[in-house]
Amino acid sequence: MTNPITLPAKVVQGHQVASGQSPDNPYPQGTIEMQTPHFLARGVDLSPFYPGTLNVSIAPTQFELHPAITLTQVKWSPHHAAESFSFVPAELTWQTNTFQGLIYYPRPETKLNHFQDPSVLELLLPWISGIAYGSPVSLSVPAKELIIKS
Repeated sequence: MTNPITLPAKVVQGHQVASGQSPDNPYPQGTIEMQTPHFLARGVDLSPFYPGTLNVSIAPTQFELHPAITLTQVKWSPHHAAESFSFVPAELTWQTNTFQGLIYYPRPETKLNHFQDPSVLELLLPWISGIAYGSPVSLSVPAKELIIKS
C-alpha cells in the first residue's frame, strides 16, 4: 500500500444486515451476498472476503472518504431504489496477523437506512477466526483516500 495512514481502532457490533445475522433483517442471506454479483459485473470482486462486514471504530476521530472506486446506481434489490457504493483498500492488523480487505461504504446520499456512526468503518475481509467485539486492531488505508477529522 502506497503512503498509508495507520490508525488504532476497535471492533464494534454493526447492524448485522450485511451478513444476514440480524433477526429483523429483510435479507436473510445478507446484503453482501446479494450485492456481490452486481459489484463483480462492475469490476469489484468480493470473492476473497467473508460475506459480511467487520465494523471498527476509530472514535473519537471521524473520517471522510475520497475513494478511487465508487459504483453508482447499483440496483441490487427489487425492494428499493438503486444505491451507490465506494470501496477503499485497507489492511487490518490483529494480534500478529495482517489481513487485506476493503472499506465498504454505502453512500449515505443513496442509502435508505442502517446508517453508521461517523467514527465506524465497515470492512470487507477474509474470515478472521477468534476476533471479537472490543478487539483492538490497527487499520492502514491510503492517506489520499481517507481523511481523519477531529
